[in-house]
Amino acid sequence: MATSAVSQERGVQRVRRQLPTSPWLFAAPGLLITGAFILYPFVSTLINAFTDRRTLIPGEFVGLANFRELLHDDMFWIGLRNSTLYVLGVVPALVVLPLLLALLVQKNIPGITFFRSAFYTPVVASIVVVGLIWVWLLDERGLINSLLETIGVGQVGFLSDQWLLLLSAMAVTVWKGLGYYMIIYLAALANVPRELHEAAAVDGAGAVRRFRTVTVPAVRSTMVLVGALSSVAAFKVFSEVYLMAGPSGGPAGEDTTLVMLVQRTGTGLTGRVGYASAISVVVFVVTVALMLLVLRADRREEG
Repeated sequence: MATSAVSQERGVQRVRRQLPTSPWLFAAPGLLITGAFILYPFVSTLINAFTDRRTLIPGEFVGLANFRELLHDDMFWIGLRNSTLYVLGVVPALVVLPLLLALLVQKNIPGITFFRSAFYTPVVASIVVVGLIWVWLLDERGLINSLLETIGVGQVGFLSDQWLLLLSAMAVTVWKGLGYYMIIYLAALANVPRELHEAAAVDGAGAVRRFRTVTVPAVRSTMVLVGALSSVAAFKVFSEVYLMAGPSGGPAGEDTTLVMLVQRTGTGLTGRVGYASAISVVVFVVTVALMLLVLRADRREEG
């Protein structure tokens, strides 16, 4: 027994001597990936924002010239307007609807796993596939317009009208994000003590009152998280509007978002990389400001 214990101890010491002694060696792969794909692009974009760099032409330092040009660029203000409207239209729905959906599928009844999987399926589906499906549904000759004509309503310009196109893209974003945020709420609801609901029911509280006085306070921190995540994602929206409106941003470019403007301005052989980087910096600043506003509102409510 003693010999076996000594052999095991020697084996452990031998393995320890062979292992790297510095913890930085273990963290090196993650640090390299973070530096190559996050830190370097961020610093590069920040530097390019103060230059007149183009795709194939190294830029020179121009100071705040790109940012001053933004103030007089009509397309920038259109993109800022549309991105802001997108946040206002999408975030409230993604904060409330997934919570109601989580309450619906929370109960353990036969077949509930199927419904949970069905609601989560759009999350794992490719946004390109989802966008093309909705374009087919909302096209002038698509399924939805065909049904509207059948009942005598007539065609609706979901993809040709400026505001309807933006609303349609919002609906796609909400539909695709419901399952993702539903899972987050399900995890939060699992930690809510059942005794709270039982006590409220004994006091005569109905379902609506229990939702308002028990469920919402218990998952309020999760609602703040969902609000922050969905705000950032909504302000940086690209794929949904791009697929439904096209590269030009719909009729006269009126449905262009800020990220679409970055892609359109900074790509191509003569792309204005410096100017597109300046727009990207604005997007970064606004998204950080949105998160700070959400957190501040949460702290004020706690106070």
